[in-house]
Amino acid sequence: MMLKLDKVNRGPHLSTLVASSISREIAQGRLKPGDQLPTEQALAQTFGVSRNVVREAIARLRSEGRIWSQQGRGAFVADAQNTTVLTIDHDSLQEADAFKNLFEIRGILEVEIAGIAAQRRTDADIDAMKEALATMAAAPYGSVTWLKTDLEFHRTVASATQNSYMAPFLMFASERVRDSILASGHQQRSDDLASITLGEHQSILDAIAAGDVDGARRAMTEHLAGAARRVGLPAATVDPDGADDHFERES
Repeated sequence: MMLKLDKVNRGPHLSTLVASSISREIAQGRLKPGDQLPTEQALAQTFGVSRNVVREAIARLRSEGRIWSQQGRGAFVADAQNTTVLTIDHDSLQEADAFKNLFEIRGILEVEIAGIAAQRRTDADIDAMKEALATMAAAPYGSVTWLKTDLEFHRTVASATQNSYMAPFLMFASERVRDSILASGHQQRSDDLASITLGEHQSILDAIAAGDVDGARRAMTEHLAGAARRVGLPAATVDPDGADDHFERES
């Protein structure tokens, strides 16, 4: 079994890169259904990472249905035809169209989620959103911590829909958007951008807290259009009518 595994660059997303490399071996047929993966120790040495990183990568691949594990025997490649798990390969998201398409899906989900959250939110949901926003405000803009707490804010909005499927669907897309931003280096450091982004989140929170369905959808649309621009995508990715026109239409 000739695998083409190389050491991965250092960074906060090492487990994602390791998982992506193994996924590529599966996709290109060098790892076939039923093949056993090398041991954790061997993979750690090959990639130049810790065994904890390898364990995280294996856990991710297992959750995606790409591999299965048996205690005492190791990890094996799953039969792709038998899995019903939705997966998005990390490497494919480095292509501009793929990243844009994923961001578009996220926009479709989140705008409606915000509207539903405005109808169904509880006081506990609002408190969770406030806590997430406060934690984000305390983190350096564009840092790993910022992106993580940004994700948590959006998760609390999804949870406020009281629909148990909303958060998992949203987080699947959003986590891959975050991973791609980290891998590409799109994250920027700017006090002005931090203030703008926090203001967008505050507008979402205010509208949801007020029970303003249309306002929550509009605030989320404007935030996602701004987020798209900040990572180099056109605002129309999430707002075909043009997010910048919202303020003019409301005035």
